[in-house]
Amino acid sequence: MAMTLITTNEETNAASSSFTSSIDSTYKLYIFKYYDVNPATDGVNFTFQANVVDASGYNETITSSWFQAQHNEGDSDAQLLYLGTKDQAQGTAYQIIASGVGNGADESCAGELYLFNPSNTTYVKHFYARTNTYQNGDYSIAGHLAGYFNVTGAIDDIQFKMSSGNMDGVIKMYGVG
Repeated sequence: MAMTLITTNEETNAASSSFTSSIDSTYKLYIFKYYDVNPATDGVNFTFQANVVDASGYNETITSSWFQAQHNEGDSDAQLLYLGTKDQAQGTAYQIIASGVGNGADESCAGELYLFNPSNTTYVKHFYARTNTYQNGDYSIAGHLAGYFNVTGAIDDIQFKMSSGNMDGVIKMYGVG
């Protein structure tokens, strides 16, 4: 299966990064790769949400689950944790894909979000994400998220943003098929 680069968003001090075109029936899998996403505000969450066709507000219903592996810089703490506070149970908030992202020059997050069959109008839209974050508390966090948008309408918009403040970073959208 070949990956085709569709769009690259290079953000500098941006409130959000949106993909509002080219998510259609051309591909059954869309992959968003984000690189060196760095917030202006220290210790905030990197998040995403979607819209179905002709909708606005980025408030689709999500069910999700999160766990993470973490290790601090001082080598005094390493854990594997389930964090229900990052889950949604039929929620409409922006979904966390990286938590506590630091805003230092050596702090950021990077990873991938997979969105399956967003143009299907029969079934819900599944996703998963893997993100590595250098947190503001000097932890390296490997976050793992899985879930679905509980909508049968086609999704055609995805937006990424920080829970507070602006961000820098590169986000690329690929189609796989």
